Parts: sequence; structure tokens; C-alpha cells
Amino acid sequence: MPDTNVSPEMNDSSTSLPLDKTKAMCRGHHRLFYDVDGETKAERERRELTAKALCSICEIKDACLEVALERPEPYGIWGGLTEEDRRRIRRRGS
Repeated sequence: MPDTNVSPEMNDSSTSLPLDKTKAMCRGHHRLFYDVDGETKAERERRELTAKALCSICEIKDACLEVALERPEPYGIWGGLTEEDRRRIRRRGS
């Protein structure tokens, strides 16, 4: 049975990197990490800041970001970076 306390995408085993989801700060808060239909720009910015603040104190932040970059993960905040932040990193690395 999938772990419903973390972002659904963290249950995917499509990466070779280990990710100890039991230590994830996003546990129980996955809605903060993904776009919400109809949210205003100000609401999105507040949501993203809150999610990034949780990431900043998460002990698996670096591994989470590695997973998102390896896949590549197209949605949500992973390892403290938005999808746009990660696209920029991938473009620079190409």
C-alpha cells in the first residue's frame, strides 16, 4: 500500500537513488508542494515559500532534489526548488 503521508510521486520507484520518505518534512503537507487550480499569484508565492521553508529544514532535501533532477520530475517543489528552478538547472547542465 502506498504511503499516503508523503507526496504521491515520492512512492514511485523509478529512480535508482535511495530516499528515506519517513524523514521527509513534506509528510502530511503534500498539497503545499504542488500547484492548486485557481490559486492567485500571491497565493502561489505564499504556498511556495512555505513549502521551501519546510524543505530548508528537511534532512533529505539533497536526496529529494537529486531524485527530482534524475527523473526529471516535472511538477511540484522538490528539494526546495520549483519545477521552473529545476528546468533552469537542467538547461545549464546540457
